[in-house]
Amino acid sequence: MVAAFNHLGYPQHLRLVLGVAKPAAGVVLLLPGLRLLKEWAFAGVSFAWSMAFLAHRLAGDGTMAFFPLALLALLIASYLTRPASRSLAPTTAPVGHTAG
Repeated sequence: MVAAFNHLGYPQHLRLVLGVAKPAAGVVLLLPGLRLLKEWAFAGVSFAWSMAFLAHRLAGDGTMAFFPLALLALLIASYLTRPASRSLAPTTAPVGHTAG
């Protein structure tokens, strides 16, 4: 990993941040409930994979640079197809509330 981070031009301390954040996001996405944390996990992983694509593309890694985009596509599909009960937005209007 040290060599890979050097190749991409990443600072080495980022390994520690990503080494904690990515597994934590995975756990949050797998656990039931935690709707707000799930939104943050989806956002964080989306950002990480987008930046991974850019870093690999700029480092000249060829077709391997597109692997993070494939993972991002799966993440987006997961986000868009999750049940309404797992969405952060309320599924119904509060009682006594009128639109407008």
